[in-house]
Amino acid sequence: MFTGIIETLGKVTDLRHEQGNLHITVASGIVNELKIDQSVAHNGVCLTVVGLTDETHTVTAIEETLNKTSLGHLKIGEPVNLERCMQMNARLDGHIVQGHVDQTATCIKFTELDGSWEYTFEYDPASGNVTVEKGSICVNGISLTVVNSGANYFSVAIIPYTYEHTNLHNVREGSTVNLEFDIIGKYVARLMNR
Repeated sequence: MFTGIIETLGKVTDLRHEQGNLHITVASGIVNELKIDQSVAHNGVCLTVVGLTDETHTVTAIEETLNKTSLGHLKIGEPVNLERCMQMNARLDGHIVQGHVDQTATCIKFTELDGSWEYTFEYDPASGNVTVEKGSICVNGISLTVVNSGANYFSVAIIPYTYEHTNLHNVREGSTVNLEFDIIGKYVARLMNR
């Protein structure tokens, strides 16, 4: 479980394909606190640490993960949002995030406002995922509040701290992001469709 509060930005240092898998190596300031077998969210995708050096950690994304997320589009040098799993005795500052990406979305509008930013994302509604105004959404692992919501799109407003300390500052119109819809909302939607 995660909170959607990004701990740090990592930097992709190596990408290695092996059959249908992608081994992703990331340098970050938290590497000395990681251990093999630990779960870490990378742009909202829960992955297991499989290798460590003094400066980097490595995770593996299998074909299923690559098909449902934007991880297959990573490039060396690109920033990655990182969050270690939450501790049970800690405050839940964001919302309950599983690290299980539901689908990707495309940024269709980016607006720089007076001291903040607004992003609008479009997604395929065929899988039944929904957003609601003032509800929670996880974009690239970041817990955000929905400002506007439609049948296949939503908007979020970003404060300067989030813009500066996550990889949202690289997202522009046409960018692909990972989405995890609110778990409570997913259960309610499933029950309503019975």
